[in-house]
Amino acid sequence: MASDVPAPAVEIWTDGGCKPNPGPGGWAAVLRFGAHEKELSGADPATTNNRMELTAAASALEALSRPCRVVLHTDSEYVRNGVTRWVHGWVRNNWRNAAKDPVANYELWQRLLAAAKPHQVDWRWVKGHSGDPMNERVDRMATAARMGLAGASGAAGP
Repeated sequence: MASDVPAPAVEIWTDGGCKPNPGPGGWAAVLRFGAHEKELSGADPATTNNRMELTAAASALEALSRPCRVVLHTDSEYVRNGVTRWVHGWVRNNWRNAAKDPVANYELWQRLLAAAKPHQVDWRWVKGHSGDPMNERVDRMATAARMGLAGASGAAGP
């Protein structure tokens, strides 16, 4: 039976950030399926670290063409905790946080949840800037995306 075949396993590493925060930002992701890799990145001239972290995770999941088992590595506790813990309360409270204020980055949380829905995602947190080779790689890619944006606009460097 086709339903007995396990979904493909994909590993994803994501990162995002901006400098200053808020300010110009970049995000990046590497998707790995067996020996195949795909790199994604982008930038935004006026954003926050959290928005770039969410964009990286959502964009990576949106790049998958069919339902997969996914191990998604992020150095953002905001993303990991939000999607694995906080979202349940937000939904129950009509997208209000514990202080009864609207959830920040609501549209990006909606995008991330929609992107994750067809997949079985194992959300893994990795400590940033701790020598993990793939985390360091996506960090460099996100910085390059942000710097490319700055270079294209004629703005000063970091």
